[in-house]
Amino acid sequence: MVEEVYVVKMAKFRHNLHSQIRQVMKKYIFVLNAINVMAKLLKEKRVEGVLFMDENTGKITFKAYNRKPRVREKDRMVKKLPWGWVKESIERVKVYGSFPKEYSTAQVMGLLDEHTKDAKNALIERELDVIEFC
Repeated sequence: MVEEVYVVKMAKFRHNLHSQIRQVMKKYIFVLNAINVMAKLLKEKRVEGVLFMDENTGKITFKAYNRKPRVREKDRMVKKLPWGWVKESIERVKVYGSFPKEYSTAQVMGLLDEHTKDAKNALIERELDVIEFC
């Protein structure tokens, strides 16, 4: 299998202070999978990889990591509550509540108790549904 290779030529100037002569050192970096690397760079993304001295050729080589984006499964809605929701992910059960600021602290605490009770009932109903299907 032949991979596409792109050669980056880098010029580095060396100054000799005593003789005022400029020497140009030319270095080459071989980029493996250059088409994929250039596509990522054109999308203004960072390209992570490893820069190493190739044992076979003795040349500096850059090899980009082939990382795949993480695909996260969406949370499943268990129940929509009057002041929020109950959702279930792979690892967690999430309860969200949001209350208007127009209510006093005592009223919000009462609403929070009702919200928690509704969330508990939703989880019980979900568990009963799971048992019913088995």
